[in-house]
Amino acid sequence: MSRQDRLTRAARGRDCQVRLPGCMNDTQTVVLAHYRMAGTCGVGIKPNNLQGAWCCAYCHDAVDGRRDIGIPRTELRLYHAEGAFRTIDLLIKEGILCP
Repeated sequence: MSRQDRLTRAARGRDCQVRLPGCMNDTQTVVLAHYRMAGTCGVGIKPNNLQGAWCCAYCHDAVDGRRDIGIPRTELRLYHAEGAFRTIDLLIKEGILCP
């Protein structure tokens, strides 16, 4: 298990920022879901925590391919990327990250 830092801990109890259709925004299941992109991760290596979105279990399962919700993979990646940008914006507004 990876070591939690202030960015992963900040996800607890938050609103889901990925917001896929069907998302119930279960704040009890929100975690920092890493966006996987070539060159920033690999087998057993997660991307850095700035490359993550606050994501509920429903959305996390969909973007990680564990749940089929009928949305093409390319569109799921867009939802996830936009969720990561929304998460970064909130972290800056709350003073957790400095711009």
